[in-house]
Amino acid sequence: MAKDIRISSPLNGKLIPLNEVNDPVFAGGAMGRGAAVKDPEGKVFAPFDGEITVFFPTGHAIGLKSDDGIELLIHVGMDTVKLNGECFTPKKEAGDRIKRGELLLEFDPKGIVKAGYETTTPVVVTNHADFGDITFELDKQSVTSKAPAEEAASAGPVEDDDVIKQFAGLPDAERVAKSIMHYVGGPDNVRTAEHCATRLRLIVNDKSKIQEKKIENIDGVKGQFFAAQQYQIICGTGFVDKVTEEFIKLKPALAGGGGKEAAYAEMSLVQKISRTLGDVFVPIIPVLVATGLFMGLRGALLSLGSEWSPTFLLMTQVLTDTAFAFLPALVCWSTMNKFGGTAVIGIVLGLMLVFPALPNAYVVGGAAQELADKGLTWVEAYGMPEFDGKVPIPLDLGFFTVPLVGYQGSVLPALVLGIFAAKLQHWLKTFIPDVIDLIVTPFLTLTISMALGFLVVGPIMHGLEQVVFGAVQSFLGIPILGGLVIGGLQQVIVIFGVHHVFSALEIYLLSTIQADPFNAIITCATIAQGGAALAVSLKTQDPKKRALYISSTVPAFLGITEPAIFGINLRLMKPFIFGCCGGAVGGAISSFLGLAGTGMGITVLPGMLLYMNGQIVQYIIVNLIACAVGFGLTYVLYKVEE
Repeated sequence: MAKDIRISSPLNGKLIPLNEVNDPVFAGGAMGRGAAVKDPEGKVFAPFDGEITVFFPTGHAIGLKSDDGIELLIHVGMDTVKLNGECFTPKKEAGDRIKRGELLLEFDPKGIVKAGYETTTPVVVTNHADFGDITFELDKQSVTSKAPAEEAASAGPVEDDDVIKQFAGLPDAERVAKSIMHYVGGPDNVRTAEHCATRLRLIVNDKSKIQEKKIENIDGVKGQFFAAQQYQIICGTGFVDKVTEEFIKLKPALAGGGGKEAAYAEMSLVQKISRTLGDVFVPIIPVLVATGLFMGLRGALLSLGSEWSPTFLLMTQVLTDTAFAFLPALVCWSTMNKFGGTAVIGIVLGLMLVFPALPNAYVVGGAAQELADKGLTWVEAYGMPEFDGKVPIPLDLGFFTVPLVGYQGSVLPALVLGIFAAKLQHWLKTFIPDVIDLIVTPFLTLTISMALGFLVVGPIMHGLEQVVFGAVQSFLGIPILGGLVIGGLQQVIVIFGVHHVFSALEIYLLSTIQADPFNAIITCATIAQGGAALAVSLKTQDPKKRALYISSTVPAFLGITEPAIFGINLRLMKPFIFGCCGGAVGGAISSFLGLAGTGMGITVLPGMLLYMNGQIVQYIIVNLIACAVGFGLTYVLYKVEE
């Protein structure tokens, strides 16, 4: 029987089970068993005496081997290889001897988050099969990964095909590289090749030429999947470097890299728009989640009869309303970051759009309807005290008058203006001398952008925002039908990678009606996929597969469906369809009940905090129904194909 081991955590933070990591490869256990550190402090220490086997040039991942044979992979954050070393400061090198407690790496958690990446750090034992239970310890925290049950005897060996036999006598890395190259369709089908800490990442010309089952059967390959327009083949830490090196030898033109640009080039227009919106809005979402949670908590306390003084209530409103009141400043800041402009210019430009002296565009819109009902025009309304702050401020330009309004709570005006300002700043820098760049460039960028924002971009984009988002909002408001359609299709949209489009919609809903009915619908779609994956897990007889499936299912109940979708449901297809059915039923009931969260960004179990304002019972009911439908249909109608 393999021995149990205990390892000190190499990072300070909060220890969490590995299956809670937002990455299907680590969460599913494909890279090994272990734990993860959430909200790490920014330093990696040696957890034992041994040596550094791998230290990536980008600094984001380290491979260690202890003197008693434990092979450990520390992967700081998710997809942080794309930072190309920014935010990471290595203190050691590959091949160095290490003593327990020595500093191996320093990194900047705030910088990583600002760049749009997670800092949660998986720490896994890659040779986990040599050990029993694996426990990670940190102060009084501990997380144990149990050894899998003994597998039943195999029904018989898998017959290798001629290609695998042809390369059988080669060194491992060369054998794996040549086998992969053959099964992905040959050199002519490969556009780019790069790797991260664990995976060979390819962009191919024709996906239909890839023989996925044959690739999975290669000794040395631990799994494969498509993500972010890349075909990713899991080889493992250290070994993936050697495989990539041999793979590039088969087509030297691949040495230039360019995987990220190629992946973006492969996207459709809708996917590109979605990716851009995601890059802009994801950094903003945490603060909106925080304010939404507090709004839910405040609603719950007030509904229970809690009495607060007017001053204290005002302080809570400062906490919950500030982010939405100055939303254009947040959007402009994030947009300038995304498109390479100066962030502080974005902040100031966004604040100009919500200058306190300007009347709120939504208040103006409401007043306009009041005037229309009374048969009055804007001109007739000017000067009427009862309409103070409810009409635009007329800006006389001589040949025509422009009505000025503020854009508090708007999204699209700030987004488009931020893009324009970033491009304008880059253009100005091409000819303004360096000696006056610090003064002239910000001045011209702000002046031109502000004028364009109030005279052109603001009015056009605010009108478009009201039309587009208003139409979607109206569809959401259709009892039963709106929830049925969106709940049934939301996870399909996730598969195509365009779901970030809805971040802008949710922010618009929260800023205009202070509620998010979209969140209530998509939580049903999420938990229904979890229910379908759970049914597959329970019906699967193979102990190894069952353990892998369950580890992929758990994150779905925390609001993360990618492991369940790509690891189970979509591969088997029927469970995915049944999960969509559960999402449709739950979404329809949610729409009928008028459920709406006080925030965004979290769903299922964590999402309960957004419904503490008197809707928690209804929220639990619709989640249970959606999960039950997805689970029930899958358990009854899906047959496990061994």
